[in-house]
Amino acid sequence: MEPPVQRIQLSQTAKDQLIKLKRVTKIDQWNILCRWALCRSLAEDHPPADVPIPTDSNVEMTWHTFGGDIADILLLALTQWCIEQNLPTNKEAIANQLRLHLHRGIGYLAGDPNLKSIEDL
Repeated sequence: MEPPVQRIQLSQTAKDQLIKLKRVTKIDQWNILCRWALCRSLAEDHPPADVPIPTDSNVEMTWHTFGGDIADILLLALTQWCIEQNLPTNKEAIANQLRLHLHRGIGYLAGDPNLKSIEDL
């Protein structure tokens, strides 16, 4: 499948939250935590706030690194979520929803007081 973006860039806030999550979960790879974050956000019934997200950190990964072996599944899940929310499913809209969901999910995971180890994911 055609990825919605070639590269994923994160905000400084998301980077700081991922550093906390790495410490708590002992998961060393940004991409694995980001996959969890995307899925966490997609589990919500309402769309994330459509706000500008800065790309002011040095955390960046390719779509292939982000998605790994499940990249197509993640893209299908995101597309299906957009369809269920009556949102557009063109490449730009999917890319925007990816950024919004990713950042919301990172925030949810980092703010979860019950997340104390990898088992809590």
